[in-house]
Amino acid sequence: MRLPILEPASLDPAQRAARDAAIAGKRGRMPPPAEMWLYSPEMANRAQSLGEFIRFDTSLGAAMAELAILVTARHWTSHYEWYAHRRLALQAGLDPAIIDAIRDRRDPPFKEAGPRAIYEYAKALHETHGVTQAQHDAVVAAYGPRGVVEVVGVCGYYTLVSMTLNAFEVKLPEGETSELK
Repeated sequence: MRLPILEPASLDPAQRAARDAAIAGKRGRMPPPAEMWLYSPEMANRAQSLGEFIRFDTSLGAAMAELAILVTARHWTSHYEWYAHRRLALQAGLDPAIIDAIRDRRDPPFKEAGPRAIYEYAKALHETHGVTQAQHDAVVAAYGPRGVVEVVGVCGYYTLVSMTLNAFEVKLPEGETSELK
């Protein structure tokens, strides 16, 4: 890891407040990217607050949010993000065959139009930095205007998370190995 995790006893008041706010939130703990963000406590507060909404409160539902997160983690080859959200995607009911296909950069075997629309939208946004009108319309048809805005939010927030984890070389927990190549 390129920056040491700040020990609670060493935190200044702003860092302590940011840490306490993260722990008091829906996660109940300090997620690894927020441990890096504590070096900028105002950023930690703002990013963690957005992340709590993106992770727990979008209209997409857990499985569809996790789908967009996994597309983002795979795009950035963010080993920690993939490790953390693969498990959460399975818990949310995302088909393991879809998860494995994303991991292997294959076309996932979707059975419904909505999840395929999110996958194609997120993948295009990351790879081409835009989406076609048809991709936009497909997500709006399945999840409405709020849903399409939140798909962009999920991809954007988890890009920040993936970049943070990659830039600071946040390692997987002891004994874990990455599935990503």
